[in-house]
Amino acid sequence: MSAGTVPASGTDEGEGAAPPAVAQDAPASRLSGVATGSGVGTWLRWSWRRLTSMRTAVVLLALLALAAVPGSVFPQRNVATDPGAVVRFYGDNPDLAPWLDRLGFFDVYASAWFAAVYLLLLVSMTGCVLPRCAVLWRSARGAPPEPPRSLDRFEHWAVSEPLDEALATHALASLADELSRRRFRVRRGNGWLSAERGYVREVGNLAFHFSLLVLLVGVAGGRLFGYEARAAVVEGESFTNVASQYDAFTPSVWTDVDDLEPFSFHLSSFDATFETAAGRRGEPRSFDAALEVTTPGSTFEQVVRPNQPLEVGGTKAFLTGHGYAPVVTVRDGTGETVFSGPVVFLPADSNVTSDGVIKAPDAEPTQLAFEGLFLPTAAADENGPYSAFPDLLNPRLVLTAWTGDLGLDDGRPQSVFELDTDGLQPVLETSGERPLREVLALGDTLELPGGRGSIRFDDVRRFANFQFARDPGKEVSLVAALLLLAGLTTSLVVRRRRLYARAVVEGDGQLRLQLASHPLTRRGTPATELHDLAHHLPRRSAS
Repeated sequence: MSAGTVPASGTDEGEGAAPPAVAQDAPASRLSGVATGSGVGTWLRWSWRRLTSMRTAVVLLALLALAAVPGSVFPQRNVATDPGAVVRFYGDNPDLAPWLDRLGFFDVYASAWFAAVYLLLLVSMTGCVLPRCAVLWRSARGAPPEPPRSLDRFEHWAVSEPLDEALATHALASLADELSRRRFRVRRGNGWLSAERGYVREVGNLAFHFSLLVLLVGVAGGRLFGYEARAAVVEGESFTNVASQYDAFTPSVWTDVDDLEPFSFHLSSFDATFETAAGRRGEPRSFDAALEVTTPGSTFEQVVRPNQPLEVGGTKAFLTGHGYAPVVTVRDGTGETVFSGPVVFLPADSNVTSDGVIKAPDAEPTQLAFEGLFLPTAAADENGPYSAFPDLLNPRLVLTAWTGDLGLDDGRPQSVFELDTDGLQPVLETSGERPLREVLALGDTLELPGGRGSIRFDDVRRFANFQFARDPGKEVSLVAALLLLAGLTTSLVVRRRRLYARAVVEGDGQLRLQLASHPLTRRGTPATELHDLAHHLPRRSAS
């Protein structure tokens, strides 16, 4: 052990070592009773020490990062932004998908193996960080130790010429004042002085380790109590923050779905502009959703943009997309209006070519359904109709009709954006040779053959797609991440070092004052610090 270092108060004899074996010559009675209990206790203590070691925590942290990789590679079942991604993956990979599903790769963050790794990491970090924080706290508050007997063993040291006891005492006092002025923590004794600076480095270490634990807790809190959801809101319509209003709702394990943030909003208007210049034609320029927001006790207006979400309490509503909702009126074979209003058509490309489904389960004598495309700027080529621009320059509605049983009464859930054609028959043209397919402009009406009913294309409204998120641990995680970064930076930048001074009677019987510097970090002490302080030694010589 080099001079100036402080020996550890104890050794971690269990860290990384196997527990001691039971003596082979122990009596059978002892082995069957007390010794067996002692062995279990020893193994438990050894296992706990291994689990709460820094090495194990680092391994578990790397394992958690590795376990999260499938969540970014494969589509996830509980992601509100694209709830149909897993279904599409099944269709594209019918052989691989079932095996991945058995392994939980479509629900990574809620799988048992991911939760096990996270829980082990949390336990490991708690058992590792809290005792370490206590050690760092004591180190940050502790006084510097007494200097060694001889300071000439240090790499950087200085010694004065022979001097009397009064002059040595005066020199030590002068040196203590200078070190205090330089913000060293000074400790004086009989004929010696020790000083230390850089305690803030231990504070940085303490902040780093503690904030790492808080960060894990914050992330876990968000995953356990938060939720994600998605809803499409048409111009002129309202949304209320209840689970039934969402198109897709993904609560966490302990989310109380009956106690969501109470608010509602009315989408007054949605404005979208697009580039028209050559080379950038069709690129989005701006999206503005004007909302009238109502909360308990207040009403206010806000314009939501892609980077400016609505925030009420702890819930945020992000504007993530837009599209068109054709307004149609459907009449059945008896002439009754069985549906009237906007229908959301989902965009399929950058020019907002959109597909959608219109269902009329109350139609008589048979139920009716329509599916097709909405083209905001209709054009056509040899492959058929398409949209040439995302804005409403030449809107057209391309529809095919179905009749029969929609299957809404058999108890199976159905998506409003998809049509199950198992119990339906396509409506044919008058000739009866091929399915009816019609292109409608605004105000046009499609009359179904055989007096089955009709559909009129009345108007077009825009809709805004909102992504809702509540993460109660995000503020804790943000503060912890900032504190972690600040603590890490402090611990890397600040140099902790000690300075020792001692009046020593050397071999020639003369009293001299020795001064030495001792770095406590790998960066060492500032090169000129010892020489500057050596000016306070009477008639010094340096080495």
